[in-house]
Amino acid sequence: MELRKQHDPNISHDIPDEWFASRERNIDETEAVSRPSLSFWRDAWRRLLKNKLAMLGLFFLLLLTLMAIFGPIISPHSGGEQKLMNQNMPPSKEYWFGTDELGRDVFSRTWEGARISLFVGVVAALIDFLVGVLYGGFSGYKGGRIDHYMMRFVEILYGLPYLLVVILISVVLEPGLFTIIFALSVTGWVGMARIVRGQVLQIKNFEFVYASKTFGTSTSRIIRKNLLPNTMGPIIVQMTLTVPSAIFAEAFLSFLGLGIQPPLASWGSMTSDALPVILSGDWWRLFFPAFFISLTMFSFNVLGDGLQDALDPKLRR
Repeated sequence: MELRKQHDPNISHDIPDEWFASRERNIDETEAVSRPSLSFWRDAWRRLLKNKLAMLGLFFLLLLTLMAIFGPIISPHSGGEQKLMNQNMPPSKEYWFGTDELGRDVFSRTWEGARISLFVGVVAALIDFLVGVLYGGFSGYKGGRIDHYMMRFVEILYGLPYLLVVILISVVLEPGLFTIIFALSVTGWVGMARIVRGQVLQIKNFEFVYASKTFGTSTSRIIRKNLLPNTMGPIIVQMTLTVPSAIFAEAFLSFLGLGIQPPLASWGSMTSDALPVILSGDWWRLFFPAFFISLTMFSFNVLGDGLQDALDPKLRR
């Protein structure tokens, strides 16, 4: 390649032609990928790891689960054992979280309450997942008149006050663990159904869905293999927000005396029992269950926000 001579008097010498020699391409360098290919879920996990607040919430939830399983075991005292001689004792080396009005160990009862709260939250979220995904997926896929009537029924349920329905069912039925789960699941699935239905309405018009229909694939298989895997992002986020709502509803009902009944321990029932004596200085009885209720709900919410950012396709780079 020849260099054109410039007749600029300010230039004292010409640029050598060797500087413009073309560089031979290496096949390995041409085919090399600057960044390794990542699947959607692996890329989402990588971005979730960068969210420190979400990872902190995930760490606390894992720790809470472990303590709910092993906390009553490592405690030197049983949560149901009554020792009236040791009633309302402050936290100490013997009683790590103190005792209540019956001399029961608050530490053991706190983790027993964590078992109840996590069980109610997870089971209610799973029921909402199953019912909401099936109902919303079928409604969105069928469309037309079927979708119209199915969504009108959802709107009727959605218009009912959620907490009022739960309280009424808890009053009519005998209070207990499975009554709370049933009450939370009666209308709790409508939010999941609306989200799934909206996602399916968008995805069902994609080319791969039309291809499945062309080959005669059944409706159930299209929903299971083509539509649901592409809606799992919003579904997972919705589930992480359903669990704390169910935990709070259970604590609220137990606080009112409509939830978990003695001798079972619940964070809501523990706060209800501690409320009359809070002014007497027995702060530990209210502090520990209220603290873990607040921290659990906060952890689920920040984890849900982190998952929403990590699973958002618009944020992929």
